[in-house]
Amino acid sequence: MKKTLFSFFLMGALTLSAQTPVKVSIHADQAKNKISKEIYGQFSEHLGTCIYGGLWVGENSSIPNIKGYRTDVFNALKELQVPVMRWPGGCFADEYHWMDGVGPKEKRAKMVNNNWGGVVEDNSFGTHEFLNLCEMLGCEPYISGNVGSGSVEEMAKWVEYMTSDGESPMANLRRQNGREKPWNVKFFGVGNESWGCGGNMTADYYSDIYRRYSTYCRDFGSNHLYKIASGASDYDYNWTDVLMKKIGDKMKAVSLHYYTCKGWEGSKGSATKFTTDEYLWTVTKAAEIEDVIKKHIAIMDKYDPKNKIDLLVDEWGTWWDQEPGSHPGFLYQQNTMRDAMVAALSLNIFNKYSERIKMANIAQVVNVLQAMILTDGPKMVLTPTYYVFKMYKGHMDATELPLDVQCAELTYKDKKVPAVSVSASKNAKGGILITMANLDKDNAQTVDVDLSSLKVSKVSGTILTGKGIDSYNTFDKPDEVKPTEFKGAKLTKTGLTVTLPAKSIVALEL
Repeated sequence: MKKTLFSFFLMGALTLSAQTPVKVSIHADQAKNKISKEIYGQFSEHLGTCIYGGLWVGENSSIPNIKGYRTDVFNALKELQVPVMRWPGGCFADEYHWMDGVGPKEKRAKMVNNNWGGVVEDNSFGTHEFLNLCEMLGCEPYISGNVGSGSVEEMAKWVEYMTSDGESPMANLRRQNGREKPWNVKFFGVGNESWGCGGNMTADYYSDIYRRYSTYCRDFGSNHLYKIASGASDYDYNWTDVLMKKIGDKMKAVSLHYYTCKGWEGSKGSATKFTTDEYLWTVTKAAEIEDVIKKHIAIMDKYDPKNKIDLLVDEWGTWWDQEPGSHPGFLYQQNTMRDAMVAALSLNIFNKYSERIKMANIAQVVNVLQAMILTDGPKMVLTPTYYVFKMYKGHMDATELPLDVQCAELTYKDKKVPAVSVSASKNAKGGILITMANLDKDNAQTVDVDLSSLKVSKVSGTILTGKGIDSYNTFDKPDEVKPTEFKGAKLTKTGLTVTLPAKSIVALEL
């Protein structure tokens, strides 16, 4: 890829001038891969107020609700057309015993949430509540099974409880608990982070455990499980190698976790107060996921050249210090334009590797880490990241259009990231969506898009930006960062000329 760099020093980092136009060439004749809608998936864990106060308030709450689910949150997620949601964890999954969360709520066993704050979990939100929510939202459930502290029998019975329509003990127990027909449960994770909070296992040991547990996760009737192995964190390429070698076609997919995070010990930095250096660290760290993905895919290709096993990035996003005054174990953080940039950049990368990546689940849906939605009692606010997902949803199940980008780079120390990130797709009706992120917080970019391989008659757009890269929405000021109409794109004889303001994310519909 050819790049031209005009730069000057700013706070120890390089930024670029906006004098040279960005060149984007779209190769529609090379299009072959569909962008799985599940790449735009969500993740909900029993952590902080993600479930209680976020998704669920109960039928008797003074907060408006639909059968116990917050009306405002439910409607916001419905608007996103959430394709898949992962539950109940996360680290919580490997201490979760599903039998405690079924039956009459007043009789459900309580437990201590040892991973997240040591608070009491009353299990009032369990299997029925989660699967019914997915049905109401029209999204696929993704269940994470308990391998770390659970038994093979427990996991096997959970699958039977959820999916069997026969005259079996667990199917009859489900009927006794008020659900006659089984749910459709496709995605099933056999453990979570088994190298860490899910059991501190070695890759070899987990591979043997996976083979044993997954054997008893059976298909009932017309329900066919898509079994997911607990994959690597970040740069642990050996873990992927061992799983591909030892598990092979006994899994449908292997997961990958990647956080834009400064480390697990000490301060991770403020979500809202950061320097230019810290911003540039963030976008270069987020962009590094592309190299990580390529290396994991190369290992998968060695054992699976026909792409029968998928890669799922089922935890990703930013991780900052919790907001001052909030519970230290609840991981509640604000969400700025910086986070929106990470979301836009990451989704553009996932689209690019859609031949192998078939799902991604941002962490997390409400009130935790890089959330879509924040709540406080009866109040709710949508985050900049929510709006990125809304602007990008046209990519779901569309065909990815390969493209080349020639642009200058932003630099932090020895790491670099292209200043402009782009993705394009074409849907079944012929509509084209181009998403762009100008990561440069100070300079506008002129982008020339070559569309000579496509026939385009009109263009409309939406833009997301803020007064600063640290702008965010609050309960008192919910519209500080919100999409508006974009008029900076003009059709030319060969394509488009787009004027991208600094720190902006744009979605163009052609």
